[in-house]
Amino acid sequence: MGQNRPLYKFDSMKDFHYSTIEKAIRYIRTHFKDQPSLEDIAQHVHVSPSHFQKLFTDWAGVSPKSFLSHVSVNYAKYLLRERQLSLFETAHETGLSGTGRLHDLFVTIEGMTPGEFKNNGQHLNIYYDAYPSLFGNVLIASTDKGICFVHFYENKQKAIENLRNEFPEATFKNEKKPSHDDVIKVIEGLPTKNKINLHVKGSPFRLKVWNALLSVPEGQLTTYKHIAVQAQSPDASRAVGSAIGANPVAYLIPCHRVIRNDGGLGGYMWGPDRKCVMIAHEKSKYYENPVTGILP
Repeated sequence: MGQNRPLYKFDSMKDFHYSTIEKAIRYIRTHFKDQPSLEDIAQHVHVSPSHFQKLFTDWAGVSPKSFLSHVSVNYAKYLLRERQLSLFETAHETGLSGTGRLHDLFVTIEGMTPGEFKNNGQHLNIYYDAYPSLFGNVLIASTDKGICFVHFYENKQKAIENLRNEFPEATFKNEKKPSHDDVIKVIEGLPTKNKINLHVKGSPFRLKVWNALLSVPEGQLTTYKHIAVQAQSPDASRAVGSAIGANPVAYLIPCHRVIRNDGGLGGYMWGPDRKCVMIAHEKSKYYENPVTGILP
């Protein structure tokens, strides 16, 4: 009684760190034209400059100054327009196509059977739990066949409700599974020897779109139009956008790597700031200099 309490409740120090980084990224995105200093950003997130420098560098692998270049709002436009690069079309020739984690892990998508789809998960056992991660708290769920749901969340109870609404007839068990740990390793950038199978509910068209997303290498960007071509529906960009927006498995099905045809960042179910963080974090691992695009 009478003691000061924190304004926000965090599930873990990882969540606190991510929240601090996300707040810093949001500040950078809205002030990138001013090229804010380390002190400016640290003050905004209420952390000392020295501590923020260490926290940020440990999290991102690069200094805040270097990271600033990666997360400017015009970053995607710069790549696609000013440098006139089609990164998604030349990915196989750049040597990056073999470096994406998803390719190395052989992530595969298995659509639910017509019966499972029609019956809203009846007779399915779904195991779920919440975990801290590099990009914030995440709810992971799986069936006996594979991962079926990966959602980042701010409100845990709402995330669980979303899961239950996705499979209203399923049997739910709040239980950790080894496959959940593999998902976290992918998000954290840690090695895992296990194949990850996704067991997802979607129409044949959506499954095509989600499989097309798996072909986008880590550190690369693509557009809705290009994914439409990959899904053999070149005139269905709007339907593709809807399918991408309905992606039930965050990060593993990398919808965060899709930007608008005009180079804009585009939407993201789990927030544009988180999307920007993911793009910049992946990019920072492959490019020493965002202007020249020199590989490390």
